[in-house]
Amino acid sequence: MARLLLGREKAMNTSLPAIGGWLRRRAENILCLMLLAMFVVFILQIIFRYVLNLSIGWTHEVSVALWIWMVLFGSAFVVREVDEIRFDLIWGGASDNARRVMQVICAAALVVLFGVSLPAIIDYVTFMKVESTAYLKIRIDYLYSIYVVFVIAMIIRYMWLGIQAIRGKAPDAFDPTKAGSGV
Repeated sequence: MARLLLGREKAMNTSLPAIGGWLRRRAENILCLMLLAMFVVFILQIIFRYVLNLSIGWTHEVSVALWIWMVLFGSAFVVREVDEIRFDLIWGGASDNARRVMQVICAAALVVLFGVSLPAIIDYVTFMKVESTAYLKIRIDYLYSIYVVFVIAMIIRYMWLGIQAIRGKAPDAFDPTKAGSGV
């Protein structure tokens, strides 16, 4: 019986990262589709304005909505913790224990701040159902609902990172050989 339980636990430990990786790749695919849609709408806007000499407002609305969703969806589900902006001068020179302490403090602060603001965010976003966009008549609460998802994802992410740091797993040190410009 113990062998069966250990086998299940081991299978679960190997399958969870695989499922997480698969979900992350699907989130990247969704983000790429949003970028493609935004690009197509942008090109349509240029063609209508400068070639056909017609002004259409819905393309601007779609571009702005997609930009909002790309930034918040990408931050919630695609951008990894190591890709976030840090003060590398301080982070890179710190020991493992110091990085763990900084991680716990940062995680606790963000969980508290996002947690305290979450009820007001939900209240405001649901209140905005009375407003809609000018051209496409998309309800504003639908448009900004991604912010609620973003806040919940950040709370979960930083709770996890804080727990990992408390358990003794230090965040990775800055590695200048892996640094990039983001391009």
